[in-house]
Amino acid sequence: MSFSSEIKKELSAAQVFDRETLKAELYGLLLFGKVFRRDSIVFTTESSHALKRACMLLENLYRPIIEKQAALRTKAGHSHLYKLRLIDPGECRAVYEDFGHSDSQVSLRVNRANLWGEELTAAFIRGVFLSCGSVSDPNKSYHAEFCVPHKNLSVDLCKILTEITECEFTPKTVTRSGNYIVYFKGSEQICDLLTYMGAPTQAMEIMGTKAYKQVRNNVNRRINSEMANIGKVAAASAKQLEAIRRISQTKGLETLPPELKEIAVLRLEYPEMSLRDLGASLNPPISRSGANHRIQRLLEYADYPEELHHE
Repeated sequence: MSFSSEIKKELSAAQVFDRETLKAELYGLLLFGKVFRRDSIVFTTESSHALKRACMLLENLYRPIIEKQAALRTKAGHSHLYKLRLIDPGECRAVYEDFGHSDSQVSLRVNRANLWGEELTAAFIRGVFLSCGSVSDPNKSYHAEFCVPHKNLSVDLCKILTEITECEFTPKTVTRSGNYIVYFKGSEQICDLLTYMGAPTQAMEIMGTKAYKQVRNNVNRRINSEMANIGKVAAASAKQLEAIRRISQTKGLETLPPELKEIAVLRLEYPEMSLRDLGASLNPPISRSGANHRIQRLLEYADYPEELHHE
């Protein structure tokens, strides 16, 4: 089951008993559905949970004669496309007019009279999401959108979302395949949207996934950094060992000053040791910078042995 399906499953299980709240949710669901006209109301969805919710709302509020269909969407693999249609034109007209719409409208718009309170607005947004909303898998990206069939409806939806006082929504819009997409980017806004609509469990899922990804990324960065440091230490150690062996084979370690001979012998014995530990193991101990200075003198002597005798 997709992440969007899980969200719609949670939203569809919302326990609502107030008639006006149920009506606001149904309004969002039908208005942003496939067809919402005076003589025809059709709701199409890929979610069986959204279909059951639509049936429940209609039966509780209007008791119309409903026709339900299910067809396999071959282009989308094995997903089903569910269709709900009100058969009687008279019942379509009754529902259409009860939401305050009439034939005199030039274009379909949201009737704000149905959303006179925050609770009703939240229910309306829940219905809109059940009708045309989706959220991407948080393991892949943070993206939520409403695929709206009419431009004016997308404009109205954006305005309603930005006016919600308890959230700071900043929706953006784009057109895609003849539809108008109202979308959000960012985990915080998506979590706020899910919580506002009534899907706090899935909001927590996003937050948990984000926390896991942050921990994983931090661990990966630390491992990569440590591996890079190990690589640098190994390369530097190999260079030092080669220089010490070159001195041993040409002039001999006995030709070195005591402090350089001591660190050269210690490096041969402990090739993996860091400069800090190398310096601490000398007698008397010296700092990392002191150990590095002696190693640099060894490297110079390996290339230019005569310079050491002129110091």
